[in-house]
Amino acid sequence: MAPRQSFSTMPFAKVYPLYVQKAERKGRTKEEVDQIICWLTGYDMPGLQQQIEQANNFETFFAQAPAIHPNSSLIKGVVCGVRVEDIDDPLMQKVRHLDKLIDELAKGKAMEKILRK
Repeated sequence: MAPRQSFSTMPFAKVYPLYVQKAERKGRTKEEVDQIICWLTGYDMPGLQQQIEQANNFETFFAQAPAIHPNSSLIKGVVCGVRVEDIDDPLMQKVRHLDKLIDELAKGKAMEKILRK
């Protein structure tokens, strides 16, 4: 069995289409996924597109993010059996915050609630 690729080295561009597929399977849109990612990271659409085209890994993706949203600390809950608010590793917590937001989108939550307004 091959070792699991660390999120720090995994290209964001490899996971991004999976976020979109998950949302679209539940009747949500790519635009909503993009809105969530931009809200969390501070990227604008050209900046997000550039990250995807450059195939930057998650570590670089979050390191270059213009501004992690201050309300990201309000993201709570369980992803893959782990409470996101209890994750010590800052990079892993950001990745799981994003996962949690996409999960909420796929579960039909209103954007206002997802974006912690």
